[in-house]
Amino acid sequence: MALLDHIDKKILNRIQSDFPITHSPYRAVADRLNLREADVLERVSRMREQGLIRRIGGNFVPEKLGYVSTLCAASVPQDKIQHFTGIVNQYPGVTHNYQRDNRFNIWFTFIALSRENIEINLQRIAQKTGIEKILNLPATHVFKIKAHFNL
Repeated sequence: MALLDHIDKKILNRIQSDFPITHSPYRAVADRLNLREADVLERVSRMREQGLIRRIGGNFVPEKLGYVSTLCAASVPQDKIQHFTGIVNQYPGVTHNYQRDNRFNIWFTFIALSRENIEINLQRIAQKTGIEKILNLPATHVFKIKAHFNL
């Protein structure tokens, strides 16, 4: 695992919850932390290459944008997991896809414009993969917990 120095930690603390929405966001981060923009860019690039940063982007509430979301679970034989997840991951509405140690061993989230659209796509996934039992578990209430890792 890569070691983080205090400057890396300052950058990560700033960008994980307070990423500037400006024309030059890395310059704004640099100014706020008394660093050079080139240094911030280099460090962020390095941390991405090392796998410390998976993505930089916005998080949106699908329902406030007119979308619906659901959690799905499937029981997929071990020898079909790669095929199944490869098909599932082709859908732009899939935001997360995890393997779990459970009878329902593949869990993914799906966002679409309607519940009907989700059902249609889950039927297509079942047809393409041969996995007929895919649970569709829409949320009845969202309990949002903000995650911030103070480094």
